[in-house]
Amino acid sequence: MKGPDADSLVDLLAGRPTEIELDRAALEIARIEYPELDAAAVIAELDRHAFAIAERARDLSNGRNFVETASQYLFAEAGFRGNREDYYNPDNSCLNRVLETRSGIPITLSVVYIEVARRLAKNVKGVGLPGHFIVRYDDIEYAAYIDPFHGGRLLDLADCCRLAQVEAIEISALQPVDTRHVVMRMLNNLRGIYFLRKDSAKALEVLDLLIAAAPESADEHKQRGAALMQLERTREALSAFQSYLELSPQAKDREAVEEQIRSISFWLASQN
Repeated sequence: MKGPDADSLVDLLAGRPTEIELDRAALEIARIEYPELDAAAVIAELDRHAFAIAERARDLSNGRNFVETASQYLFAEAGFRGNREDYYNPDNSCLNRVLETRSGIPITLSVVYIEVARRLAKNVKGVGLPGHFIVRYDDIEYAAYIDPFHGGRLLDLADCCRLAQVEAIEISALQPVDTRHVVMRMLNNLRGIYFLRKDSAKALEVLDLLIAAAPESADEHKQRGAALMQLERTREALSAFQSYLELSPQAKDREAVEEQIRSISFWLASQN
C-alpha cells in the first residue's frame, strides 16, 4: 500500500501507538480497491454531513436529540441504506464508495455514523455483534444502540439477540470496540470477499497488510501461499507455506502442507 497513512494503518493493526483516526484508516483500506482515491474529498464529505446534522439539531448537547437528528438526516434525508441486493460487492467495504452511493454493509455504514459523530464531539462507538455491526451512543445521561444498516433503528436487547441470531447475548458482545477492532473486521470482511470472488491479487494485498502488522500470524502465511499459487507465483508460494509450518509446527494440516511443499519443490526443480 502506498497511501499517506499506510504506515500508520500498519501501526494501528499491530497495536502500536498511532494517531490515525478511523476515517483515515478506512480510506487506506479502500485504496486496495481504489488506489487513486481522493482522501481529502472523502474527508470533506464527512465534514459536510456533520455540518448538516449540526444545522438541523435543536440542541446538540442533548443526546436523544442528536441521535434522532442524525438518524433522520443520514437515513431519511441523505438516504444511506444497507445494500442487501449486492452485499458482497467490495464497494460496500470502501468508505469512499459508501459515501458516493449511500449504500453499504453494517460496518461501513457504522463508520460513517461514528465519524460524523466524532466531528460533533459526540460519543459514538462501534459494537461488533456476532454477524452484524451496530453503534452505541452514550453520554451517561442518554444511551442507545443504533443499527445503521436498517435505517438507524434503535435497538433493545431482544433486537440485538435477533440480529446476532442467538437466544441470549453475552454482555461483553454489547461493549464498544476500539478503532483497531473495527479496522481489523473491515479487513477480514474484504479478505473473505476477495477469496469468494477469486480475486487473488487483492486478497494478497489484504494478507500482506495483515502480515506486515503481525508477521507471526501463521494462518495468514498459509492463505498467502494459496493466493500466490492462484497467481502462479510458485516460488513465493513455497516460501509462504514454509513460513506457515515454521510458525505453526503442530498444525493439524501439516502433512497436507508438507505434501504441497514437496510438489512445488519438485515442479520448481523440473523447471531448471
